[in-house]
Amino acid sequence: MMNIFNKDTDKGKHVSGIDRGKIVMYGLSTCVWCKKTKKLLTDLGVDFEYVFVDLLEGEEESNAIKQVSRFNSSVSFPTTIINDEKAIVGFKEKQIREALGF
Repeated sequence: MMNIFNKDTDKGKHVSGIDRGKIVMYGLSTCVWCKKTKKLLTDLGVDFEYVFVDLLEGEEESNAIKQVSRFNSSVSFPTTIINDEKAIVGFKEKQIREALGF
């Protein structure tokens, strides 16, 4: 899989914070609920990565969609994957807080 987190773009970024495991949020740059989920993770101060799938192209986009579809067959956004084990689909503040120990 290509590493999109090292590019100087808004397609995929790492946000430093408290280590609560591997957290990756997949979303769309135009999605209000995706922006709310990203803000929640930022406000919680956790270490996470986010990917705006609509800003990807070609193999990067295909790989991101494959990752999301492993946990969310409808490939809807936002999809937040925690430790490659659990996914929270949609902006579900309570579930996100509980999954991250807040």
